Amino acid sequence: MKPNFDLTLMLARIEEAIKPFPKAAMFELAERGYTSLFEQLISCIISIRTFDETTIPVSLKLFEVARTPEDILKLSPEKLAGLLYGSSYPEQKAYTMLGIAKTALEKYDGDLPADFEKLIEMKGVGPKCANLALGVAAGQSAISVDIHVHRVVNRWGFVEANQPEKTLKVLEVKVPVAQWIDINRLLMPFGKHICTGNLPKCSTCPVLEFCEQIGVTKHR
Repeated sequence: MKPNFDLTLMLARIEEAIKPFPKAAMFELAERGYTSLFEQLISCIISIRTFDETTIPVSLKLFEVARTPEDILKLSPEKLAGLLYGSSYPEQKAYTMLGIAKTALEKYDGDLPADFEKLIEMKGVGPKCANLALGVAAGQSAISVDIHVHRVVNRWGFVEANQPEKTLKVLEVKVPVAQWIDINRLLMPFGKHICTGNLPKCSTCPVLEFCEQIGVTKHR
């Protein structure tokens, strides 16, 4: 990590730089009114191995039909998978969603608990989706590490970890709690549109002076 590394300043610059680009899917859906913990968790399941450009319309299509656990359970696995068409693994995601909806009704009277440990007990719900849903829907301080966040912070030299789960643990120690949700809100679109996996846009990057450019062999 460079000696002049200043995360607060970097996040401020990144916030300006990403304004021309779409928001990360979960934050965009929240702005459109899909703010319940159940809706956010379901949308995050849709987003797994799926681009935001697909996640948002698929989520909107589903929510036109079903926005609550009760609504989801009225659908057959086949009908639900059909609504998820376009996202990856729609059949598998349909069964995951049906399980989440069933648990929500049977254990929690239809309202999912804003509790990380209880969310990840449900089959198909991992730390990334649990943290992201809790951060966006419940306003909890939580960091969700997707492929973009993982790549960016390791490229900076801020973290040295070979797996997103390990990156999460380091970030929880090194990042002030007040900035946890900003890690998701800002670094997801930053990693997607500027600090890309291949040929990152280093020549126009607003935080290049703070970046070690670890692993970068070619850039724009």
